[in-house]
Amino acid sequence: MAEVTIKVEDMSCGGCVRNVTTVLKALPGVSDAQVSLEAAQAVVQYDPVKVSVEAMRAAVEDAGFGCPA
Repeated sequence: MAEVTIKVEDMSCGGCVRNVTTVLKALPGVSDAQVSLEAAQAVVQYDPVKVSVEAMRAAVEDAGFGCPA
């Protein structure tokens, strides 16, 4: 397992945190995602063989949130 911290922009409430968490955990290869509104980031545990960081960023952006590289 690997871990990556992804910056997440445009979150404003607990619902946003739940949405980002749900989107990330739905990706094959993601075992856990801890999303923080205050830190504006997601710390993700994942299998790099099954999912890329780029795919995680794309999923967050598709959910309507900013995800700068």
